Amino acid sequence: MKANKWIIVLTMLTVFLLQPVGSHAASSLDKINKDLANAKKQIEQAEKDAADAERQKEQLNTQKADAKKSIETIMKELDTVAINLTRVQVQVDDKEAELQKAGEELVEAEKQVESRDELLQQRLVLMYENGFVSYLDVLLSSTSFMDFLDRFDSLQSILSQDRVILEQRKHDKELIAEKQQQVSAALSEVKQMYGKLEKYKSELEAKEEEKEVMIATFNKEIEEQDEISEEQEQLLIDLAKKVSDLQKEKNKIKNPYTGGQLGMPIRDNYRVSSNFGYRTHPISGKKKLHTGIDFAAPQGTDIYAAEAGVVIIAQVWSGYGNCIIIDHGNGLWTLYGHIRNGGIKVEKDEQVKKGQKIAEVGSTGQSTGPHLHFEVIKNGTKVNPSSYLK
Repeated sequence: MKANKWIIVLTMLTVFLLQPVGSHAASSLDKINKDLANAKKQIEQAEKDAADAERQKEQLNTQKADAKKSIETIMKELDTVAINLTRVQVQVDDKEAELQKAGEELVEAEKQVESRDELLQQRLVLMYENGFVSYLDVLLSSTSFMDFLDRFDSLQSILSQDRVILEQRKHDKELIAEKQQQVSAALSEVKQMYGKLEKYKSELEAKEEEKEVMIATFNKEIEEQDEISEEQEQLLIDLAKKVSDLQKEKNKIKNPYTGGQLGMPIRDNYRVSSNFGYRTHPISGKKKLHTGIDFAAPQGTDIYAAEAGVVIIAQVWSGYGNCIIIDHGNGLWTLYGHIRNGGIKVEKDEQVKKGQKIAEVGSTGQSTGPHLHFEVIKNGTKVNPSSYLK
């Protein structure tokens, strides 16, 4: 698109300079021819630079779209990692509780074994101190049948208690072995889970860092694209100014602006939403010079030529969206930006009269709502329109 602007400028330059030389320009024909040769060289270089800049812009737009997709992918991956991190943390908490319970049961089982071992040791000590007496001797030494039965019952009770103690001891030993195995397995699982936690935490940190790098790269690309657009706009203005100066020198504008005040470019249902001067840009957020006046108005509101002149631009132009520029002669231009799609009512090279409807209000380009962005350009420099408007 910007390459087309250079073609427009070159066409204007060629048309204006090939017209018949008036009496005022005849005395400086040699100088004009030299200026023409230099201007052609500059235009050729500008066309090359514009093509390069356009390719770079396309690359930046592609990178910007890729960066946005990458950031969206990273955000989804961050959500997944965070979910995994939470899930594993819950598993670790559950496993640690299970491990603590198994440890408590293991300690209790070991206490039971220790208590029964102590009881068995006491019985062995008593048997050792009192001498070993067989159960048969105890029964045969009874003095009566009733004494025999009493002794038999006592021996039965002792033997039963011994069996219970031994069985419980065996059970406790088996329980200890089982709990030790559970504790060992739980410890191994917790260790693995902590390894997963560290892995997910590392992934989370890496994804966060990758996201920050992407965002920084994204912002840098936007800044570079804005800088390129601003430089190209200024270069286009400078080259077009040369065309206007040569046109002025040859005096071929039919309706030159001879001074005085410009008419209002918009008349009904409007308000001034932003004046000429430094402000915080509503889209980029940067503080920069607002080079015109914004007239907020409903979509489709009529826009009028501020003065008679020749239309030199009537197309999409960078951040201005659909745009019209009129050359009024003597180095004075007016610019009308953010025109709605289908709202440009004049064509390039068309002669327009002061107050003629040329467009309709819109919100194309870098715009936050329907309005007319109106600029006054004097000898290539953007000046405060308030000094020229009635």
